[in-house]
Amino acid sequence: MRSTAGSTTPTGAAMRPEPADRVRRFGPVQRMVHRGTAWLMLLCLVTAACLYLGPLAQLVGRRHLVAAVHEWSGICLPVPFLLGLFSRSFRADLQRLNRFAVYDRQWLRAVRKRRTSPEARPAGKFNAGQKLFAGWIAGAVLVMMFTGLLMWFLGLLPFISRTSAIFVHDWLAWLITIVIIGHIRKAYQDPEARLGMRTGYVSTAWAKRHHSRWLRNEREGKHRPGGSERRRRE
Repeated sequence: MRSTAGSTTPTGAAMRPEPADRVRRFGPVQRMVHRGTAWLMLLCLVTAACLYLGPLAQLVGRRHLVAAVHEWSGICLPVPFLLGLFSRSFRADLQRLNRFAVYDRQWLRAVRKRRTSPEARPAGKFNAGQKLFAGWIAGAVLVMMFTGLLMWFLGLLPFISRTSAIFVHDWLAWLITIVIIGHIRKAYQDPEARLGMRTGYVSTAWAKRHHSRWLRNEREGKHRPGGSERRRRE
């Protein structure tokens, strides 16, 4: 590929300019991590259903193969996340998800009181609900991996019985299924949010309505020195 004058980026790989009415929400790394994690999680849940539910188990058969796919998809579940840590933008988004601000408490109060205006629900790049979901699902995945390994390698921790590991693993699997269904339902209620995860861009009107603080910092960051550091804090 050829490079244009004054640029080290090949013309074929050049990034398209951002449309005037849209704002970049996610880069390719964030989208690929989300997509890879989603497919692995779906594979875990589908294979778990085939192992746990009798009619499905009889319909699918090949229990040993299904069990092997379930075990390895569970082990591989953190891999997209770990690969994403090599990206600075992904690490910046993790910092945002891990920081609970004062306006996040205001967002939760507004949800409880069913207030929907942007002023009542201020949010940075991620709202309080997304932060709680990310923290909960991350902890749940770690517990599922831990209990799954205990079930796989008998005697790994002799003071924890296999029956206890199975009990926690099964009940947490049901909770994860319910939470994931709720997550998918919310996503399908907001086509613009799905577009942002699929293409990386959202409309400025949507960003202003749902993530006003983030949009304001994005705009300020384009015109002020040190703006990128401020955007990472939001």
